[in-house]
Amino acid sequence: MTAPEFSHIVTVAEAGPGRSVAIEADADARAAIARRLGLVELGHFALSAEVRAVAGGIAARGEVVAKLVQRCAATDLPLPATIREPFDLRYLRDVAAGAGEDDEVEISSDDCDILPLEAERIDLGEAAVQTLSLALDPFPRHADADRILAEKGVLSEKQAGPFAALAKLRSKADG
Repeated sequence: MTAPEFSHIVTVAEAGPGRSVAIEADADARAAIARRLGLVELGHFALSAEVRAVAGGIAARGEVVAKLVQRCAATDLPLPATIREPFDLRYLRDVAAGAGEDDEVEISSDDCDILPLEAERIDLGEAAVQTLSLALDPFPRHADADRILAEKGVLSEKQAGPFAALAKLRSKADG
């Protein structure tokens, strides 16, 4: 397994009754995160959080802030974005204890941000990168994408979609 690009380990003992953590990625870490997430650029990446020991593990609540550039899914043009994404995670010992590999485990929506605590520590930096990855627009689209595509002769879904031929027939019948 490769080392995380932006690691910040917090142990249960360090978390204690509560502590603030604020870290910012350096240029090398930002470049590595950008490669991993398929970004053109990651100009700023930081996290601020409150971590504390809780029964069975560690709670981490905070926010990830990033200034980045993605590529438009339609035109490949650079598309700048600013992301502020909150997170509220619980790392607990014995998550889904007793469940076998093939067993189904039912979880509620409250359980979705519960992760396994391993070796009495968490990697808050890696949690921040994963939070960013989930916050990214999976299909970013430049504001001028439709115009640019039309200029290149690419038909819109309305022009080329499954009902386009029917619309043409209807307009001929009405005309």
